[in-house]
Amino acid sequence: MCRRKTKSEPPISIRIETVRDPSMVESLELEIPTWDKIYDFLLSLAEKIREDVFKPGVIVGVSRGGWPPARVMSDLLENPEIANVKAQFYIGVAKTKGEPVITQPVSVSVDDKEVLLVDDVADTGKSLRLVKSHLMRKGATEVKIATIYYKPWSVIIPDYYEKKTSSWVIFPWERKEAVRNIIKRYQNEGKTVEEAKDKLLRSGFDSELAERFILEIVEGET
Repeated sequence: MCRRKTKSEPPISIRIETVRDPSMVESLELEIPTWDKIYDFLLSLAEKIREDVFKPGVIVGVSRGGWPPARVMSDLLENPEIANVKAQFYIGVAKTKGEPVITQPVSVSVDDKEVLLVDDVADTGKSLRLVKSHLMRKGATEVKIATIYYKPWSVIIPDYYEKKTSSWVIFPWERKEAVRNIIKRYQNEGKTVEEAKDKLLRSGFDSELAERFILEIVEGET
């Protein structure tokens, strides 16, 4: 019997000021799901895949955000065949550089196999589109995409996803990196680290984590 999606605490939402275009300041909604919330999402995703009667020969996680959900999906689908591929794209909060490129080809043969491609979010969708094309060129017979979140402006719609959102999602496995990017954003706007910290704390970010991460980040820059 499969466990169905359970209720859990709603994700924390905070807002920060960010810049997509250097000439434009806009407000960006951030969503910070808990580990338990992510696991509930993945339980539901696994159930959707089983109901679709899709049995991949290999599960491929997109580095780096796709690694944690790919490992969990490997467990939930009882499929030990898991591989990695890397496409670099993002350079900071709400900032991207051109088009993504494959920097690490898929780590196992996918020739004549059905593939489940897993990532944490379909944001622009460009990296997922690139990786899917890469897998097909490597001989995969079919590639289906599973993500936890899906952004409405993505160039592709995943075959399986749990939540459509316009928010910038900060996953549990990237919170320190997100704090670093928020500090950089504030500094680029002429604001101080203390202002960034105050914003995080007032917005509900865990105070102990904020203190620890900011200390480590600041000490690392000295």
